Amino acid sequence: METMSVEDRIDSIDQVLAEATDALLARQAPEGYWVFELEADTTIPAEYILLNHFLGTIDDETERKLANYLRAKQGSDGGWPLYHDGEANISATVKAYYALKLVGDDIDAPHMVRARERALALGGAERSNVFTRIALAIFGQVPWRAAPVMRVEALLTPRWFFFHTEKVSYWSRTVMTPLLVLAVLRAKARNPRGIGIGELFVTPPDQVRDYHTNPTGSLWGDVFLWLDKAARVIEPFLPKFLERKGIERAVAFVLERMNGEDGLGAIFPAMANCVMMLDVLGYSHDHPDFKTARASIDKLLVMHGDSGYCQPCVSPIWDTGLTAHALMEAGLPGDHPALAKAVRWLEDKQILDVVGDWCSRRPGIRPGGWAFQFANAYYPDVDDTAVVVMALDRAKRGRAAEARDPRHQECIARAVEWTVGMQSTNGGWAAFDADNFHYLLNHIPFADHGALLDPPSLDVSARCVSMLLQLGYTRDEPMVARGLDYMIREQEPDGSWFGRWGTNYVYGTWSALCTFGAVGDDVTTPHVGKAVAFIKSRQRPDGGWGEDCATYWTERKGEVKESTPSQTAWALLALMAVGEVESEAVERGITYLLNVPRHGAQWDEALFTAVGFPRIFYLRYHGYCSFFPIWALSRYRNLKREKARFPRWGI
Repeated sequence: METMSVEDRIDSIDQVLAEATDALLARQAPEGYWVFELEADTTIPAEYILLNHFLGTIDDETERKLANYLRAKQGSDGGWPLYHDGEANISATVKAYYALKLVGDDIDAPHMVRARERALALGGAERSNVFTRIALAIFGQVPWRAAPVMRVEALLTPRWFFFHTEKVSYWSRTVMTPLLVLAVLRAKARNPRGIGIGELFVTPPDQVRDYHTNPTGSLWGDVFLWLDKAARVIEPFLPKFLERKGIERAVAFVLERMNGEDGLGAIFPAMANCVMMLDVLGYSHDHPDFKTARASIDKLLVMHGDSGYCQPCVSPIWDTGLTAHALMEAGLPGDHPALAKAVRWLEDKQILDVVGDWCSRRPGIRPGGWAFQFANAYYPDVDDTAVVVMALDRAKRGRAAEARDPRHQECIARAVEWTVGMQSTNGGWAAFDADNFHYLLNHIPFADHGALLDPPSLDVSARCVSMLLQLGYTRDEPMVARGLDYMIREQEPDGSWFGRWGTNYVYGTWSALCTFGAVGDDVTTPHVGKAVAFIKSRQRPDGGWGEDCATYWTERKGEVKESTPSQTAWALLALMAVGEVESEAVERGITYLLNVPRHGAQWDEALFTAVGFPRIFYLRYHGYCSFFPIWALSRYRNLKREKARFPRWGI
């Protein structure tokens, strides 16, 4: 077979990019943003149904569509997984089964029999995680002792105490605060149809004596289990006035951060707990605060004909920033009408006047970041901020000098000031907080999900350093030097980097190599050479790259089901960032992207390639299979045409 010439190959890429970018431009909202669906596992739509039955506000038509989605996502093993084509997870299976039973599915229907058999084989509903057992306690399916002791008085503890809500992550804080009220008041679901799931337990719930396990297997875990038992003895004797004061503190926290119809923390679990808390405290369903909180949840619903699901949150800032990068890489100038509109929208979304929870560790720093969602002013995201700044800077450079808005530079300056201020003492950056190193809290029984904290991560840190480099900072600047040192320390022995917010080592290694390429390192630099070797070693026979969500378990690090367009794009961008554009690996990866079926701007991709919390909660960004392949193909074409080895941009 005759090999395609470079010119013909680039012509083919031009045609694909023309079609894909036109389709991507057509998706832009009139206000200037892009937002794609954000899909999680089935626990979120299942919890939506549970919420309706908790409140007694059953919506048969909506729940029917959600039930169709749940049935379609049932795994071949009978249970429900945490990600597409994964193994059954007991907590996801229990919630999906309960939701389907609530909407009326017969427990003797074949899919329900298979689900029940799988749940029992996994140890039964008693082996569910803490959040699932709390939900079951609220619905009267397990005694409240199945949940750890959770006292709302914890909100009254001083900052020096071993536990304080400022010591946990933003998502834990917003989820936990209303949940403490539900726990201390022993919230009870209305459950109008009186549905239970006793058949999912291997041992009758009242007879189970080992609901709680040591989440880390350490001595501290055993200590906290003992403290939990002691707290149960003390609990009935705690002064009621402290409980009332704790509830008042929780309500004040929640109402201050209600965030309009974007919701508490702008994430579903916190929003759902907020609604339930207001209900338990006696708020009428016609009360303005209740109606607003409820509306925030309903806005997360996505319907496709006769099926639908509930998103965990929305991602417009992230999607818009990354889409802008892809379009500019594809050749759109910074003053293109679509990009100009996106820039204005992004600038208007910058958080300049709300001092969020992050200030507890960084007082005195002016706000200047962006959230992940449409609005989440108390919780700007460092990762989003870095991506947006790089997009704004790139767009500015693509405009004529006389067309540049002075506001634009001030916007970037404020963002850099805030981002630099959020650097942790170890040199890295976390997503929402600084110096969130209170690892002792990972040992408490409540922390069995392993996602209580928000410590620095490689991928966020890489984006922050890349941002600084793109803006003209050098590796000798203290914050850049400390960031690079942190990144080098985080490299795995095989040359890869762990991906906290994307799956997984391909994502982390892409993030790192973009930064090291921007600072001038290439394959002759030891840490870069090892990383390049790792990426090349993971290329699949079809020329693409893939990595399974199971790789977050150490013993399954090399697992892969199939290549995906988004992970292939990350690998290609990683290699090209450090001068590998002429390598055989890149050529094969480009061929893979050109051969994957595509519909407009969407390359076919069913697997999840992102993560909320490793081993617990995974995500499928529906935009990843659009803007990342466009980005990678465009960069390849640009480097080939310019006869250059290295890209001009740090991402």
